[in-house]
Amino acid sequence: MAESSTPNILQELNLKKLELSALLEITQAINENLPEAALYKIYRFTLLAQLQISRLVLYVHDEQWECKADFGTQQDFKKQDLPEAITSLKEITYTSKLQVDKKWRAFEIVIPVLHNGKVLAFVMIGKMQPFYTNVEALNFVQTVSNIMLVAIENHKMARQRLAQESIRREIEIAREVQAMLFPKALPNDKDVVIHASYIPHSSIGGDYYDYIEIDQDRFLFCIADVSGKGVPASLLMSNFQAGLRTILRQTSDLNTVVSELNNLIYRNAIAEKFITSFMGLYNRKTRELCYVNAGHNSPILLFENNTHQLLNEGCTMLGAFDVLPFMSVTSIDVPENSTLLCYTDGLTEVFDEDDSEFGIERTINFLQSHRFLSSKMLHLQLLREINLYNEDATLNDDITLLSCRFK
Repeated sequence: MAESSTPNILQELNLKKLELSALLEITQAINENLPEAALYKIYRFTLLAQLQISRLVLYVHDEQWECKADFGTQQDFKKQDLPEAITSLKEITYTSKLQVDKKWRAFEIVIPVLHNGKVLAFVMIGKMQPFYTNVEALNFVQTVSNIMLVAIENHKMARQRLAQESIRREIEIAREVQAMLFPKALPNDKDVVIHASYIPHSSIGGDYYDYIEIDQDRFLFCIADVSGKGVPASLLMSNFQAGLRTILRQTSDLNTVVSELNNLIYRNAIAEKFITSFMGLYNRKTRELCYVNAGHNSPILLFENNTHQLLNEGCTMLGAFDVLPFMSVTSIDVPENSTLLCYTDGLTEVFDEDDSEFGIERTINFLQSHRFLSSKMLHLQLLREINLYNEDATLNDDITLLSCRFK
């Protein structure tokens, strides 16, 4: 663009002093790590006071074009959208050369602010000192604007990194807390062998299993699955675990235990979260298993002759209703050499390339074919079977296995 006015030596000297003062003021504000809004105020003041520009507006692209600073205008430019004639500019341009509405002609010059070839902002200025319309002076406005906007962008990225680091640490803590919910040891004695495997889909899962001794003859085991993932699911599961252990100190009656847990989850669940669970109370002496299936995947009880029974009686999922609409505690006798497999839906809801589900029938067939494996190997082989079912499949949910071998 052509120079419209050339300053004399004294004016040029004063101009350089003003520019140096403006640059120092902007740099100091950046170094003090002031908030974004404060930087925009200092930027506006610097251009108005130090460079003696009487009218300006600054539009910054933050997902969309937003007016971040304006002064000396009759219009409220915070409510005005930038016209395409301005947003398409890549070099300093007089508004008189643009096809724009009258309100934009309140400014004489549009200055794009670029960084790495990308337009970060547009500065529009008007009512300047006559000699301040030369290219060198306008380039300085462009430069000082670029310094400030890049600094704001860097501060924003730094805050985002700090926020991400804080979230990462919170997730790490939640994962550690979740790991503490699982029992430290599971029984392997003359009566029963219990083994568990847990494969989380993400850093924090919503699955849970537990084993709790009631007395020398009886113990309770359970498996559960919270709807959803992440920290909210982990928090609700820790609530479930604490509630279960607290209630069991008072009573081992499954009807009461499940009803109280439902009440606890209903009162504490966030949004539409709920829990499915299977709880079994086994008596070593009588070989009686009392259980409640609360909307969970049906555990498979495999007998010595390779027949099986699905344990699906109980109630609805926990936390969905204030009062459970129906409830039943089922008692069965467990024959010798029986195996019970409890699992979450991450096991059966794996799909192959033809969108066919692994399903419960394949799980039963696998159990019948591999029933003589040790508990640990049974779990490993079943998980391997899931991976082979579709090698390209990615897990969409947590997988938890809890097996009980009754001797």
